[in-house]
Amino acid sequence: MKRLPVKFQFVVLGVIMAVMVGIINHGVTIAVPPPKEDIPEEILRTEIITIGRSPIDGKILTASEYAELQEQLRTIPPRKLSPSLRHTVFLLRMRRILLQIFPFLDI
Repeated sequence: MKRLPVKFQFVVLGVIMAVMVGIINHGVTIAVPPPKEDIPEEILRTEIITIGRSPIDGKILTASEYAELQEQLRTIPPRKLSPSLRHTVFLLRMRRILLQIFPFLDI
């Protein structure tokens, strides 16, 4: 008896397996319903957000409290440095700039 080529044997085996799986699973296929709490993305995009979290400590805030906090964080508090300390910082910055331009200076 003559043997079939190996490639042909694999093709026949694949077809037989596919037919068997189709027969076994025929009528068993069930569609899974979507979860009930799943809200469509289109609805979520139109939802108005009324709560937020504080960027400082993570507490839950209402929309008005969140807006007030953002406004407070946006305003810059007045400087509380003494004039002598401010002058010292200015001189240190000038020294750094001069050393970048003239690295051979001994200041």
